[in-house]
Amino acid sequence: MSTSHLPKVSVGSLGGTISMTPESGQSGIVPTLSASDLISSIPGVSELAQVQAEALNQVASIHLKPSDLLTALDWAEQQVANGAAGVILTQGTDTLEESAFLLDLLWPHEEPLILMGAMRGAASVAADGPANLLNSIQVAISANSRGRGVLVVMNEQIHYARWVQKKHSLSLAAFVSDVGVAGTLVESQAVYFSAPPKRVTYARPSAATKTVLLWLNHLGEHSDLLSQQDTLDPLGEKFDGIVFAGVGAGHVSTITARWVAKWAKLKPVLVCTATGSGSTAFTTYGYPGGEIDLQNHGAIMGGFLSPKKARLLLWVILENNLDAQAAIKDYLNSMTY
Repeated sequence: MSTSHLPKVSVGSLGGTISMTPESGQSGIVPTLSASDLISSIPGVSELAQVQAEALNQVASIHLKPSDLLTALDWAEQQVANGAAGVILTQGTDTLEESAFLLDLLWPHEEPLILMGAMRGAASVAADGPANLLNSIQVAISANSRGRGVLVVMNEQIHYARWVQKKHSLSLAAFVSDVGVAGTLVESQAVYFSAPPKRVTYARPSAATKTVLLWLNHLGEHSDLLSQQDTLDPLGEKFDGIVFAGVGAGHVSTITARWVAKWAKLKPVLVCTATGSGSTAFTTYGYPGGEIDLQNHGAIMGGFLSPKKARLLLWVILENNLDAQAAIKDYLNSMTY
């Protein structure tokens, strides 16, 4: 029977748990399955779409680099140019939210780009990879998915890249969105709860030339270390931008605030909340290291951005030689109405 009337979907595999099986002579599971192997594990997929599968990489997601994701982006754009209704990238879940967000910043197309993975290895009892991949194909071919940028499909839920976070280390329900899921699967159909969101996209960086440091703030920060100017001055010089994962609504210690004030004169400094939910404050706290003090010394508050995603946004902005203050403000405005 001819399948030429069916929509085209391209699946590129990058590795991760979804591709992992036990290997003789080695402890634990490792990436072994290709994109074609993953597709062959789904019965009836040929009745849904014309699926093209290609192995792009085969590593644990913590081993992926921005350059790997830019290569995957180029591949995905070529699939759209060749007529794909949607593109799916399979990868490990440990850095999936970061990969999805970075690609969302660089994906201007109406066709959906979907990232997905699995919480259980392919040889496990009740492995979730095949179901997640089937759901991803169903989302990819849905007209409702157009114009929504990069989506994450896991556990029968659809998430926007900007909001999704992995909030459990092992559970099948590991992925959640702070503001609620974008949609879900009902009887094999993608259903969304709102119209497509406002989006901001950027030019693809030609190379990874900038570096952004992510600094986690905490109780009793190392005051002895932070007092050593000869140690931290060179550290600040090594990075083109710095993101602080602040406590509470985006706060740092008094001694860290001094470094924020110094570094913000030289490079973009972004302060986010590390709580995992909610926005930074902007005009509430006036004590040293509070958001009013930090902004008075040149820091940029990260709003609803998680620290990990703020680091990627700042990296893309710097690679595009944009004004960080203005560009981040524009992006934050796109997150709410």
